[in-house]
Amino acid sequence: MSAAIQITEPAQAGTSMSKSDLATHLAIERTRVAYDRTMMAWTRTSAALISFGFTIYKFFQIELKADGQTGQLMGPRGFGITLVCIGLFSLLLAAFENRRSLQQLEGVRFPRSMATIQAAVIAVLGIVVLLAIVFRG
Repeated sequence: MSAAIQITEPAQAGTSMSKSDLATHLAIERTRVAYDRTMMAWTRTSAALISFGFTIYKFFQIELKADGQTGQLMGPRGFGITLVCIGLFSLLLAAFENRRSLQQLEGVRFPRSMATIQAAVIAVLGIVVLLAIVFRG
């Protein structure tokens, strides 16, 4: 509600923003917010893949210490690394797609979104987890 009040106040205060300009501005803002929601969905998916990969690695690392490792095609370490890498790769693709989509909105500059900042934090977390698995942390 408050966003609508903030946008309509300049039009009432005597500025030359016509109804079509306001409609265009709101359409662009809705598009930007939709891109942010998509980025957040990719961030959640990537975080789930990264955490699931690390959890599987640690769980089976503890479980297999008692049994010893049998002849497996892919062990828990390889599977964990694979899931973390898929999570990081999907986050990277989502960031590039988000940036490309925002650049297609001609002539509009947006402030850095919180979704992009959160994606960067999750990427750093994913890299730390990947290093922990690789170096058997």
